[in-house]
Amino acid sequence: MLRRIPAGVFALALLALPACAQQNAVPSTPGSAAGAPGDRVAPKAATADPNYVIGPQDILDVSVWKEPEVSRSVPVRPDGKISLPLLNDVQAAGLTPAQLTTQISTGLNKFMTNPEVTVIVTQINSQRVYVLGEVTRSGGYILLPGMTVLQAISNAGGLTQYANGKKIYVLRTNGAKQDKLFFNYKQVLEGKKTDENIVLKSGDTVVVP
Repeated sequence: MLRRIPAGVFALALLALPACAQQNAVPSTPGSAAGAPGDRVAPKAATADPNYVIGPQDILDVSVWKEPEVSRSVPVRPDGKISLPLLNDVQAAGLTPAQLTTQISTGLNKFMTNPEVTVIVTQINSQRVYVLGEVTRSGGYILLPGMTVLQAISNAGGLTQYANGKKIYVLRTNGAKQDKLFFNYKQVLEGKKTDENIVLKSGDTVVVP
């Protein structure tokens, strides 16, 4: 017949465990599921556009299947490169995620067999638009996918009381020339001239006189 051990004695026994037993415990890995140590939580992509071109200051998640030492989240440096184990500096700016995936896979082929690489843009910081003039907070803003003129003005805090909403325009560089695209704030809000509420491109400047 088994004897019942008093709770206080059991607790003292646990405290008396040798340090080596504690060192042999397997630490938990943040973001890993039970029974799958080292698994990384799948990041959320900032854009679903397969033609998105990576730029400086973007944040990328580079995942190599079953190779957690190589997988990591990395920023694109001002020189357009990212730093990865084994490969050191890799050119990222100017490439789509698919193109960068191929480039990393090719480089890793020297160190492992058929590496399965996935590249996801988790933060878009390279593409910006500018809102200037009679708005609450003029300056540069990160260009979110599908951002319109109205949304950009909203991000800038809206128009001031001195703004001329009828003469707002967007300056857009088109090759060697610069186009001026007009935007009537009041009429767009009223559901008129909705074609003027264009989707902005990186580098566009919204001017509110």
